[in-house]
Amino acid sequence: MPKISNRGTNMPASPIRKLVPYAEAAKERGTKVYHLNIGQPDINTPEVALNAIKNTNIKVVEYSHSAGNESYRRKLAKYYQNIDINVDHNEIIVTTGGSEAIIFAFMSCLNPGDEVIIPEPFYANYNGFSIMAGIEVKPVTSKIENGFALTPIAEFEKLITDKTKGIVICNPNNPTGYLYSEQELKALSDIVKKYDLYLFSDEVYREFCYDGETHFSAMHLKDIEQNVILMDSVSKRYSECGVRIGAMITKNKNVLDTAIKFAQARLSPPSYGQIVGEASLETPPEYFTEVYNEYIERRDFTVAALNKIDGVFCPNPKGAFYVVVKLPVDDADKFAQWLLEDFSYNGQTVMVAPASGFYSTKGLGNNEVRIAYVLNKSDLNNAMQCLDVALKEYPGRTK
Repeated sequence: MPKISNRGTNMPASPIRKLVPYAEAAKERGTKVYHLNIGQPDINTPEVALNAIKNTNIKVVEYSHSAGNESYRRKLAKYYQNIDINVDHNEIIVTTGGSEAIIFAFMSCLNPGDEVIIPEPFYANYNGFSIMAGIEVKPVTSKIENGFALTPIAEFEKLITDKTKGIVICNPNNPTGYLYSEQELKALSDIVKKYDLYLFSDEVYREFCYDGETHFSAMHLKDIEQNVILMDSVSKRYSECGVRIGAMITKNKNVLDTAIKFAQARLSPPSYGQIVGEASLETPPEYFTEVYNEYIERRDFTVAALNKIDGVFCPNPKGAFYVVVKLPVDDADKFAQWLLEDFSYNGQTVMVAPASGFYSTKGLGNNEVRIAYVLNKSDLNNAMQCLDVALKEYPGRTK
């Protein structure tokens, strides 16, 4: 039998999705599963976006420009200009989700064997995208004890070698919910400038910043405009995960000229997705106010409920809609599977994402899980009750 490629063998399974078969089996047994494992909001997609699809009179679904529809890119440019990111439509490539933006960025800027430094825990698919591009991730570890604040820049500098070509940051962070400050980003910019590195900035959760904090974009950093590659998406901003529309933005013309060749190779981003994305830019401000207030309530409830459970520690995130939680368990992967295979409370259970898959360093995150507080408060309340009972009954509880 022919062998699978090394790349395929090394490709990690998603820590978010690998437990799906166990969840499906639990549902078949009649158990209700509360999905805290994935960032799929239950927030309604903006009506203006849904109406744009309903009201189309397209007779032929055609290819778009490989960089995306010009009308959409022009409106996107205005969106960024309104938040003081001064780009024009020719500096934007529309992608098939934020995922393709990351892949295009890595493939355009990095060679096989190059290294990128990423604060861990990090979005699990960075590992997969790195394997696809043939590059190596060098993690710098942040700690749950201080809420996953950015590691001192000296720790980044220790990892820099001749192979180091970039730093990847997600702000606000998935999976931790940490919001990097202007000061932290400026410290990163110093090392980017010193070693002439790329700064890949994933800003998908830009609108979700709490407690009076504001988002500071990597595109706001001075003197490294040619080094910054911004990756973005409509998925979380407008609760449009299935639309699969993202964007790669940069002032670096060489990167744009290279990335468009990858864009041409995949022909074009989704046509209907671009219609939704373009219409979403007309979403009224009150939509975001309602969503913001809802997430604040969900966050406050979830964090308080988790910290009331004996042996659990949950930092208070300033952004996104995730928390990484420390649990009194021997192995979070085993615990997550046990929840779905062997546990039920009042006919209910919880699905969480083991945090080990969000670390690159082996052995880290073994007693941590990521929880997405994307469900309504009634469901969150039931989920927290399930988790509390489960931790009392789990055979591998550590204390």
